Amino acid sequence: MTATAAAPGRVPPSRTLAAHRPRARQRADRVAIVLFLAPALLLFIVLVLAPIALAATVSLFKWNGFVTSDPTLVGLDNFTRLLRDQVFVGDLRRGLTIIALSLVLQLPMALGLAMLLNQPLRGRSLYRLLFFAPYVLSEVTTAVLFRIVFSPEHGLATRTLAVVGLGDLGETWLADPDTVLFWVFVVISWKYFGFHMILYLAGRQNIPRELLEAATTDGANAWQAFRHVTLPLLGPTIRISVFLSVIGAIQLFDMVWVLTGGGPVHASEVMAVTMYRFGFERFEVGYASAMSIVMFLISLVFALLYQRFVMRRDIEGALTVMGGQR
Repeated sequence: MTATAAAPGRVPPSRTLAAHRPRARQRADRVAIVLFLAPALLLFIVLVLAPIALAATVSLFKWNGFVTSDPTLVGLDNFTRLLRDQVFVGDLRRGLTIIALSLVLQLPMALGLAMLLNQPLRGRSLYRLLFFAPYVLSEVTTAVLFRIVFSPEHGLATRTLAVVGLGDLGETWLADPDTVLFWVFVVISWKYFGFHMILYLAGRQNIPRELLEAATTDGANAWQAFRHVTLPLLGPTIRISVFLSVIGAIQLFDMVWVLTGGGPVHASEVMAVTMYRFGFERFEVGYASAMSIVMFLISLVFALLYQRFVMRRDIEGALTVMGGQR
């Protein structure tokens, strides 16, 4: 029986083929990844990056939006005009007011309701459904509904006050510049607090029961168990809820536009409403584009800073790398 030995320094053909297979597999994997990502990347470029670039370009011009007119290059004049525009400065202040009210009233109310509906109450599934139902409605539908509710003559709220002898208070629900923003916030809270309640409820149900039982065994009362066990473990959910609430307040438009139109006297106007007025009513598209860029930058800066300083631990904890190494 004879055996054929390979020449010194020469790699057998079988080993050469084995070395080429992983490389070919890697190339095939890269091609598959590109093919799967290409449609989503194309949509992202066309629907996100291209509009941002177009708005940034148009913001440097004075233009009415019509193809037949010639844009006039004004540089950063539209942005400096924003700083002098008292309506836009007021939009920033009103947006901050809505954000503050959401953080102080809406989210704590949603958290408290979630803790209540986590208890073994009779009919709690029905309660969860009822509280979450407003979130299913569109913003336009919600605004139309509350325009009827707040109607100064035949609205449900007005008639209810009339029954208890306070009918005069119902004449200025959405007509008083001093209180209209508060009532807009009430409508926003009515629609969105159920969404945040479901987030908190899901986070609460993911907390192991053994941890709370251990705290009770160690002598903690209900408040201490909530303060030192439940609330810290709900931290990631609360941070996500705050993030969504702030971003939503910055981009608020539909509900305000249908409910009040930004009035009276700009008292409930927000940035998106002002942008719409200048872009589609006054045809100052360059100035409206500058507003859109400012809104985008505010959202982007907030998102980056919030993720960097608030959600950093949550994001790092969610990262998984092959091999168990970071």
